[in-house]
Parts: sequence; structure tokens; C-alpha cells
Amino acid sequence: MRIKTIKLKNFRSYKSEVEIEFGNLTAFVGKNDIGKSTVLEALDIFFNEGKGVVKLDKDDINKQGVAENDNEIVISVCFEELPATIVIDSTNETTLQAEYLLNSNNQLEIIKKYPNAGKEKVFIKAKHPINDSCKDLLQKKNTDLQKIIRDNSITCSNQTINAEMRTAIWTHFSSELHFSETEIDITKGDTKSIWDRLQTYLPLYSLFQSDRKNSDGDNEVQDPLKEAVKQILSNSDLKQKFSEIATEVENKLKEVSERTLEKLNEMNPEIANSLSPIIPTAESLKWADVFKNVSIAGDENIPINKRGSGVKRLILLNFFRAEAERRKTEENIPSIIYAIEEPETSQHTEHQKKLISAFLALSNTLHTQVVITTHSPALVKELQFEHLRLIKSDRATKTIEQVLPNSLPYPSLNEVNYLAFSEITEEYHNELYGYIELEGELVNFRSGKTTIPYNKLKRDGTLSAEQVVLTDFIRHQIHHPENTNNTRYTFEQLSESINLMRTFIQTLIP
Repeated sequence: MRIKTIKLKNFRSYKSEVEIEFGNLTAFVGKNDIGKSTVLEALDIFFNEGKGVVKLDKDDINKQGVAENDNEIVISVCFEELPATIVIDSTNETTLQAEYLLNSNNQLEIIKKYPNAGKEKVFIKAKHPINDSCKDLLQKKNTDLQKIIRDNSITCSNQTINAEMRTAIWTHFSSELHFSETEIDITKGDTKSIWDRLQTYLPLYSLFQSDRKNSDGDNEVQDPLKEAVKQILSNSDLKQKFSEIATEVENKLKEVSERTLEKLNEMNPEIANSLSPIIPTAESLKWADVFKNVSIAGDENIPINKRGSGVKRLILLNFFRAEAERRKTEENIPSIIYAIEEPETSQHTEHQKKLISAFLALSNTLHTQVVITTHSPALVKELQFEHLRLIKSDRATKTIEQVLPNSLPYPSLNEVNYLAFSEITEEYHNELYGYIELEGELVNFRSGKTTIPYNKLKRDGTLSAEQVVLTDFIRHQIHHPENTNNTRYTFEQLSESINLMRTFIQTLIP
């Protein structure tokens, strides 16, 4: 399964419901404290139910919602690329379509509601039959379904299989089913088994946070292999083998001790009778100590926890990827979602580019999605518009938008960086100027604007005094750095010029 959209309502800074489109790789950009990490953490709560990185508490309820006595958090996820068949009754295969468990867009939409940030209630929003004679069939027991079949003289070849009986009933009433999008409670009564089964089809979601521990004392920083030893040794098959080894050793030790005591008894029975072997149980053995010296170290045997913060984080990030992949394989999970906050943290620009290249390649593998947040303009420029989600907010509303070239005053990733990070660059200034020039609107742009003196350097080396608008003053200096006969423009002037061009360009767009 693959995430198509998620919806958040009344969760932290998201008061009104906001819907977010996901792709193979989805990158959230925006200013600090705008709600980027909130999306990733909402997904951790949804998928891992408090057993992942994030624990839900009452402070997660939107403060305005609390003031309005709305204390229910809602997190919904719509899935596509659904399994061809599913098992929701015992071992009997059926399909989501046959059970009318898909919404109007033919997606599986799972809604989790958290009253007072407590235990979740789980619903499936589906285009479902509402006819009184055959609605709520998923909640009915085998005997209830058999009664409907008897009372309505419905033909059904096998009345021991609930899925077949539901199909027979819906087929019988096919001309009068009447469909409506309905929220089906799948944590109540017999439907709980449906949710238990559906969970086995959900993707594995792994979140790597930007503010995770990164100190010398962090177990994973000490060495990922040491942390891996604990997880490997927890495998049930290995535990069985260790138990067999311990039992074999225990038996051998008992033989040795018994022979020793027999010989001692021949010489001094009193001492022999006062002695008995003490052999630790298999459960008390510390197998991890056998592997306590495993390590990943550099050529000079410098341990990981003494390396630079960027190297530590890079190793941890890839340990996280490897562990997520191992869990997916060992637990037979059909798909995986990697969520990484600010992968650029503590990384050199070249590493940032390599990371995003790795994430792009990863996102193109089967049954894999990648979700990131970033504050890095350099990283944004390695992505495509389709990957980006721009989070914007005013006092009343918050929006998360797909970044499409034609939706911006000027179709540029520099525009995204300007909106997301307030990044002011000469490159962006050049692009805006070039757009106005291409449209043949420079004369109109300059009209009515205040001019300032500019000393133009002629080819013969002489200077020519001119009056130009601020934008041309900056443009000339960017393109003619050899001319040092003018006061260098300031950052504030660059920002002002960019804003002037943005405002003008917006008047050109229909």
C-alpha cells in the first residue's frame, strides 16, 4: 500500500482539516515552527500507535479547539496501490471492493480519532450500502448473516464463510443498495478482527527525527553494531538455539561436577555432601557480552562517538535505513515509508546532494515512499516541483500546497526558497529581471520609480554618470563586477528590489 493523501484536524497547529497530497518522495518546506515536523509525527502516531517515536498527549490538541470544546484529534490516511486480495474473515480471501470498503476515489481511507488525545477509535470511510436490509453486514456475526439469508430466501453456496454470505446478500439486494460515504467503526464488536487483519497490510513507517539524541552516551552513537546486537539476539529462533547451547553446556558441566564429587566422596564424604554445582540458567546468560567488542571504526580505530557530529549523524541515518529495511523483510511487511527530518543537519553541501540523490533513488524502488522536511535551499534545488509541499500560514488558516510552476509569479525553485525560507539571492534577482525583460515589460516596470546615480564604465575606461532605478543599479553590479566605481548595494536593497519585481510580475499574471 502507498499513501495518497493524509488529513489532519485539530492536531497541534492544524485546527481546520487540511489535506496533503503525497508522492514517492514528498518534501515539506516552510519557515520554522510552521508545522512541517507535525505532519511526520502525525504519521508516526497513526502507524505506530504510541510505540514509535512520538507519544500523543493532551498538549497535542489544537489550543483553539480546546477553547471551543473540541478535544478530538483526527488523523486520516488514504491509501492506493491496494492488495489484490485480503483476508478479513479467518482464512477466506476477499477484496476491498467486494466488501465495499473503498471511498469514492477507490482508495482505502482509514480515519483515526483521538478523543482527549486518548485511545484511538478507528473507522474506514467507504462508499457503503445503506439499505436497511443489508447495511452494517461487516458488524454482523455468522449467525446473524445466516438469519438474513433464511429470512430473504437468498441463495448462498457456503454459509460458513461470512465473506460469501455478505456477497450473496448484497447481490440479492443489488438494485436497492443505495450507496453513501459512511464511516464504519472497525474497533467495535466483530469488526475488530477486520482492523486486526488490515493492519498486516499497512506500510512500515520509520521516523528519523532532527533532534534525536546525538551525544557520546547515546547507545546508537556509541556504535550502531552494539545496538544491532541487542535486536539480533532478540530473534526467537536465535533464542531457541542459545537455549539449546546452554542446555548442552549445563549437561556437560553437571557430568564434570558429578564425577568430581564422586571422587571427592571417596576421600571425604562430609565435604563432598556439602558441595553442589551452581550453573546459571539459560535465561540469565548475557549473550550480548560475547559480542561487546563489535564495532565500526575508522582506519585509525577512532570510535564513532568521538567522530564529528556530521559523521555521527550520517552513520546513524544509514543505520536507521538499514534497520527499517531489516524490519520490513523479517516481519514480512509489504511496503515501507522512510520519514527523515532535516537530512541536511550537520552535513556538508556535497553530502546533502548525495543524500537527496540517495533518497530519490530509494523512492523509485518498489513499495517505498520517502518523506522529508528541510530548511536547505541547496537541497530544494536538487528536487523537482512535484516533490515539494509548501506550508504557509496566516492567523486564520494554514495551507499545504503542491508547488506547481504555473502557480507561482515566477516558475523557479528560487521562488520556492524565497517563500519557504525568505531566501534573498542574486540568482533569484536575475531570474525575476530576466522574466520581466522576456515579457518586454522593463519600460513599464521602471515607469514612476525613483532613480539613483550609477557610474557606467565605458569600454575606453571612462565613466558615464546615469540615473537608473534600484533594480537596474543592482543588475548592473551583478553583471559587471569589474566596475568598482559605485557604492555596493546592500542586502536590504536587494530584498527591496526583489519585492518590487515580484509585485510587478503578479500584475502580469492573469
